[in-house]
Amino acid sequence: MKKRSLMIFAGVLLVGASAAAFATRSSWMGTGASAQGPQRPRTVSVELATAERKQVPVDVDAIGTVTPISSVALKSRLETTILDVHFEDGAKVNEGDLLFTLDARQIDAQIEQATGMLAKDQAQLEGALRDLKRYSELIGKGATTQVNVDNARTQADILIGTIKADQAALDNLKVQKSYTLIRAPFSGRISAANVKVGNFVRPADTAPLAVINQMAPVYVTFAIPQRVLVDLREAMAGGGSRVTATIPGHQRSEEGKVAMVENTVDATTGMVTVRGVMNNENETLWPGTLVATKLVIRVENSVVVPTVAVQRSQSGNYVFVVRDGAARVQPVKVERTFQGTSVILEGLSGGENVVVDGQLLLSDGTRVESRARKAGA
Repeated sequence: MKKRSLMIFAGVLLVGASAAAFATRSSWMGTGASAQGPQRPRTVSVELATAERKQVPVDVDAIGTVTPISSVALKSRLETTILDVHFEDGAKVNEGDLLFTLDARQIDAQIEQATGMLAKDQAQLEGALRDLKRYSELIGKGATTQVNVDNARTQADILIGTIKADQAALDNLKVQKSYTLIRAPFSGRISAANVKVGNFVRPADTAPLAVINQMAPVYVTFAIPQRVLVDLREAMAGGGSRVTATIPGHQRSEEGKVAMVENTVDATTGMVTVRGVMNNENETLWPGTLVATKLVIRVENSVVVPTVAVQRSQSGNYVFVVRDGAARVQPVKVERTFQGTSVILEGLSGGENVVVDGQLLLSDGTRVESRARKAGA
């Protein structure tokens, strides 16, 4: 019993000593914390960009199709054979270049025949005129009758008409012969020849001999929403609109101007067809190619910021503007986006520093420090 009492007394002493040590340590730590004073405000590292005021185009993107301004299917006007083909398939041809030579021997023979008929009738006319002159002299002397004079004049008039008909027939044959030489009506690219030397051709053939497409300039046809139609027509009146066509997957592009706006809006889609004319001197655009088109309606002086700087909330769009080392919430109104930037209609005047990275850690009044932007950001 005495031993048990000693053990209880020893446990009480141990607990008391532990409590005293804990109190002493707590008092020491409290004194140290009080000595440190108030903690410093938190500072967030962010990336900044400057809101710029610059010229920004108002444009519309669309998918367009390249079409030739002029395209001609070459066909024969005569029933004859091909004597020669003067071009290589797919070659570039110039206006007036000889492309096909057709057999003209039959027409040459007809021309010789018409020439002989004309010479014969001209000789007969000369004889009729001599008779008319002779009868006119004799009637003055009373040696002939008026009937002979009238008949001679009638014969001369008939022969004059016959000669005109002979000359017209000869001219027609010469025109027919010109059809035996088929030339390029304009400069462009010619297709593969559908006929070769020795083939018989005729006007009734459905397949053309070849097709020529004009390559410079060319049309680019695309559709735009009807909401920009009024602005486009105003820009066309002032001569400020332009069109850029780019081949997908390549950096090569061509610039031109709006040539025509369709006179009707498609009621099912709400789109209107626009046609731009491109110089295409280097033949960058090929007929039938699908291209990415950009229609620039006008250019405006606007404030722009990187799109990543614009944040969204239930009350609208806003950006964090840094003033005196602190981030401030600035409500903004975004008009549109352009090549990774947002055009600010209201809220910024240009020159402000806006946060483009680190917004998740910010609130109105948070202290910030700037860090360098990443390359290519």
